[in-house]
Amino acid sequence: MQRRRFLLSAACAAPLLTTACSGNTLPREVSMTTQQLQAKVGSHFPKSYPVAGLLQLQLQGPTLTMLPDRNQIQAVLPAVLAGSVLKQSFQGHLDVSFGLRYQASDRTVRAQQVRVNVLQIDDAPPALSDMLVTYGPRLGEQVLENFVLYQLEEKDLALADSVGLQPGAITITPQGLTLALDRKAAS
Repeated sequence: MQRRRFLLSAACAAPLLTTACSGNTLPREVSMTTQQLQAKVGSHFPKSYPVAGLLQLQLQGPTLTMLPDRNQIQAVLPAVLAGSVLKQSFQGHLDVSFGLRYQASDRTVRAQQVRVNVLQIDDAPPALSDMLVTYGPRLGEQVLENFVLYQLEEKDLALADSVGLQPGAITITPQGLTLALDRKAAS
């Protein structure tokens, strides 16, 4: 009983675990704010990606918008298209939306079912615009499918694991996201 009380009090102190922390209530979710996600995702950028073997698309850190009604996130990434075949570089943006999934093997929250809303490059010549219409959606999906948005530390889940809980469903909220902590299946 003392171990359970200790674990419960430790759960209330863990910064990412949320709960009422009264009585025998165990933490049932891990919450992350939009700002936490924004900071984590932004640290992975800028990144460059080849386009049709001739050009480079450099993506900057995205602006994230929570879409709770669709349980998705929208990301708008500033983009620069350049390459030796171009006389100048072109600015624009990649706008995508996606769902999330939890991958237990490395404790990551990853993008899934990425949909490119638009890849827009301002003032691009017509031939370049046509190429982007052809390759843009596929490129955006390949670049961001499975993209790691957040990696939980082992210590973030140690308490949940010790009381028989594991990450479950992810829900997008207006403030960020919550990762449910469900009972582990009996083995």
